[in-house]
Amino acid sequence: MREFFISALIEVGTSLILQDANGSYVCITTLPPRWSLAPGVEPSDRSIFGDDLGGQLEAMKARSKESGKGAEIEIEPGEDTVFEFRCRMVQMASDEVYMMTIVIDRTEERRRERLLRVLLREVSHRSKNLLAIIQSIAFQTARYSGTLDTFLSKFRGRLHALSQSQDLITDSSWRGAYFRDLLSQQVEKYVPENAGLIQVTGEDILLSPNASLHIGLALHELVVNAVSHGDFLRDRATIEVYCGRVKTERGEEIRVTWTEPVRDRGDAEPRPTKGQFGSTVLERVVPASVNGKVTHVFERNRIYYELVFPIDNGD
Repeated sequence: MREFFISALIEVGTSLILQDANGSYVCITTLPPRWSLAPGVEPSDRSIFGDDLGGQLEAMKARSKESGKGAEIEIEPGEDTVFEFRCRMVQMASDEVYMMTIVIDRTEERRRERLLRVLLREVSHRSKNLLAIIQSIAFQTARYSGTLDTFLSKFRGRLHALSQSQDLITDSSWRGAYFRDLLSQQVEKYVPENAGLIQVTGEDILLSPNASLHIGLALHELVVNAVSHGDFLRDRATIEVYCGRVKTERGEEIRVTWTEPVRDRGDAEPRPTKGQFGSTVLERVVPASVNGKVTHVFERNRIYYELVFPIDNGD
């Protein structure tokens, strides 16, 4: 049974010290590696734990003897480690009284607690960002919606696109989302039977969480506009999408382009760009949110959208 209990103490990272009524060490089991007793040295709190911690333990044990109650302290001896010391008097079957000290390694537990606090702060931060994005989407959608039904239809679609992008971010442990996954979400929802008409080239870049949300929103607008107002489904024309890195005066950035063919209207005026096709989202909301620059043109034979933004944009 002795080996069993010692093995159990080692497994749970717990050490046990037993002292008699005179304070002499009777038993020491599984001391943490950072503390040791030199050969030939009489074991004591100070000889094992040093003058500083040993003095604290002596004082704590003295208080425990006087009060007859247990006492405990938590110390951080350095190197990102945390140990808890628990002391209390125990009476054996022989009526002898001993001081029992339990040393518990709390390092991993405290690390998990710190990580949890960081994650909770991160969740709070991202929730506030998400609410700000939703508020902006609601405002811009309402501004360019003539009726309540139009507003609800557009707003629900944009919220769904936002939630899909958020799912990808969550699945990646908040690292972000890959560009092609963001595009695939929109293609599968709106043109599942014609996915081959939207061809993507370039790199499959992992976008930051903030960029993922807004690029996903931009792709939603472009796909919906193409399905609702474009000619590519009727004419079976291919939309070309590109994502890649590019060198600019601001350093290395990400360039996303969307080239959508439309029927040549000859001398007819180009399609208007303001207040239609989600142009506010594409030209203002998205580029401002990723600190990017946008080109959005409606020509007689194509619609061209280009967004260039820094790789490391903040959340």
